[in-house]
Amino acid sequence: MKACANWVHDPYFQFFTGEEFFQHTFPHEWSDLSHWRKRLGDKLELLLAESLRVAHDAGALRSQDLKRVTVDTTVQPKAVTFPTDAKLLHAAIKGLNRLAARHGVRLRQSYCQIARTAAMMAGRYAHAKQFKRHQRQLRLLRSRLGRIIRDIRRKIEGQPALEDVFALPLGRATQIRSQQQRQRGWKLYSFHAPEVECIGKGKAAAPYEFGVKASIVTNNRKAPGGLFVLHAKALPGSPYDGHTLRDIIERTETLTGCTIQRAYVDKGYRGHDVQNPRRVFISGQKRGVFGVIKRELRRRSAIEPIIGHLKAEGHLGRCYLKGRAGGAANVLLSAVGHNFRRILAWLRLLCCLFLTALVAVNNQPNRLKSAC
Repeated sequence: MKACANWVHDPYFQFFTGEEFFQHTFPHEWSDLSHWRKRLGDKLELLLAESLRVAHDAGALRSQDLKRVTVDTTVQPKAVTFPTDAKLLHAAIKGLNRLAARHGVRLRQSYCQIARTAAMMAGRYAHAKQFKRHQRQLRLLRSRLGRIIRDIRRKIEGQPALEDVFALPLGRATQIRSQQQRQRGWKLYSFHAPEVECIGKGKAAAPYEFGVKASIVTNNRKAPGGLFVLHAKALPGSPYDGHTLRDIIERTETLTGCTIQRAYVDKGYRGHDVQNPRRVFISGQKRGVFGVIKRELRRRSAIEPIIGHLKAEGHLGRCYLKGRAGGAANVLLSAVGHNFRRILAWLRLLCCLFLTALVAVNNQPNRLKSAC
């Protein structure tokens, strides 16, 4: 909705999308983009399959490169701020106030200014390690959020339409108000994106990341055009890597139409449930690792820079699309974009080689002797 509103006021945006004259109204219904995304469903995998077909036809990817793959998982972060208790409570207060104003529910008091000051001071006290004062600000935020929740429930009581509208936001606000920092079980990490999960990958720079786990499959042996993404999928619920490997391999074989002979994974896949476990090799494995398999197992880490390119050059580094469906679509579209970038690089290389050969032929002296 925000992108549609900006399109109406931004001439550069309109020119970029193909308009020749400035438009004062949006040419489509705002909800058409959401309906179009829902109609796509799981058909984005066909786009990934088409990118692999184009790479194969262009000579950048060979059939033999699809038989040995590398599988790994990463985290696709959501476009949310780092979820502290103060930020979550403040976001819940602002969200309930916006929703009440939109539907004409007049609150006794909004507490917006008080919540803003309390959230700011809570961050400052935590930074200064003054935790008693920090907890005092959190208690203030929780009490004010509780007042807003009870006030809204009193105002909408007996109105089924408003009760349906406020049911989900009030449930999220209640969860945020009741959850504690170190509690076990499910927690809410964003008021506007409840699908966000906390995932710890053991990184020193980022011990915890907030988003959704994603599985990436690439060819192990370097193809003429480089390493391509053969399959990509979001894994909501943060399942154990080993429990996803069987489904990932089957989907990759369906997508590429080629049977996978060997798959190389890291130690996070120990205890996997693949039908033929002898074709899966784990990093650090000694038994059955020799010759070609040993060299290919060393190349398992080549998938890490591919994930880095997906995050830096693609959109895997931060997902702005809404909901679980948006996260799944963003993973697939990032993989498709990476494949097309590799195809374009391959075509540029072929063009340069062709032009170099053509210039070399033209610069050769004429060796044919003139007739006497």
